[in-house]
Amino acid sequence: MLTIAGDPGLDPRQGFLLHAPDGFLTVPVAAVMWALTLMILAIAVRLSNRSFDERAVPLLGVMAAFIFAAQMFNFQVIGGTSGHLLGGVLAAVLLGPWAATIAMACVVAVQALVFQDGGLVVLGANIFNMGVIGTLGGFWLYRLIAGLLGGEAKGRLPAAGVAAWVSVVAGAVAMAIQLAVSGTTPLEVTLPAMVGVHALIGIGEAVITIAALAFIGATRADLFDMRSSRAQA
Repeated sequence: MLTIAGDPGLDPRQGFLLHAPDGFLTVPVAAVMWALTLMILAIAVRLSNRSFDERAVPLLGVMAAFIFAAQMFNFQVIGGTSGHLLGGVLAAVLLGPWAATIAMACVVAVQALVFQDGGLVVLGANIFNMGVIGTLGGFWLYRLIAGLLGGEAKGRLPAAGVAAWVSVVAGAVAMAIQLAVSGTTPLEVTLPAMVGVHALIGIGEAVITIAALAFIGATRADLFDMRSSRAQA
């Protein structure tokens, strides 16, 4: 889930957010996040080109469109905070982690460029927090838990649920650290606030991820087989 948190009129130092607008991070921090994100995306493009077959290209587009549309629907969490589907783990389970990273980067970039949902200077940080952590980190955790539960066929849903929850909290932790390094808000203030809110939002992320995968498993289980040949992160 992605937080649209706090009143837009509040001082940036008071909000909880993953869709960071410009001005929340310093230019050096934003530049470092851009460099890191571009490096990861370059690796993702290269590895996806090696392993992504033509049959899966439509699935990539459909998944990106689904996540983009699903993120338009927000739900209230507490106070003035709302959340919506993040979708990194869901995309990674279906597409593989590298292709999912590309899809998520496109979704976050379009939201910033077309809907002004997040700043352009901090776009690298937003893509990393919402599109890289959930896909690469989330998929690694998903595979680990699924393996402990006897494989993907048996452990897909619980593993995806846990990984989806962790991906949201991990993104919040990353944002809190970036805000602290930028001098926007002290870590001891931001971290508990971010983690507390996103721990709740992560529950919704886990429920939606499990429900979507269960539906796909019941109606189009063959989509999981399409990813099997490129499932290694």
